[in-house]
Amino acid sequence: MEETLALLEASGAMLEGHFLLSSGHHADRYFQCARLLQYPARAAAALAPIVEQMKADIKAGILELDAVVGPALGGILVAYELGRQLGLPGFFTERDEQGLMSLRRGFEVTKGMRILIAEDVITTTKSSAECANVLEAQGAVVSALACIVDRRAAGVSVSYPLYAACQVDVANWEATSCELCKKGIPLIKPGSRK
Repeated sequence: MEETLALLEASGAMLEGHFLLSSGHHADRYFQCARLLQYPARAAAALAPIVEQMKADIKAGILELDAVVGPALGGILVAYELGRQLGLPGFFTERDEQGLMSLRRGFEVTKGMRILIAEDVITTTKSSAECANVLEAQGAVVSALACIVDRRAAGVSVSYPLYAACQVDVANWEATSCELCKKGIPLIKPGSRK
């Protein structure tokens, strides 16, 4: 966990300020994991500890996986790297023209296929849930979630086993009660979701 945090810091991926999250909440820190993932060796090192845990769980019969799927955009490189280290196919879901998460580009899942959903950051689990719904509708089984940063607020639960390279507490406010808004600190929207 400490090594992953150090890699995030060294990559300039842990930002401080006043951020508008895709959930509509405001936060004092934002994780731009693309800055970490641009360095293949750092990406491999950040994810290696959870890969080792997953391999141990696979060997113990606790976890079964056939593929890794990441919701676009943040999960694409994470799915690739986890797939590479686990020796599994890695692909992604993405939004269609109506903004709905879908499986495109010829990617397919089969009935009973056991999937690891990969994310860069988990905050509300909304993208993971959308990805899971698409895969499960096609007969796949979601076995677990994995991420670089678990920054969920208290009370946000995960429906599957979670493998997180690090867990970080971040101040998080509803837009109407944001302490940073009260201080007049300018708001930045860094994410990719519209």
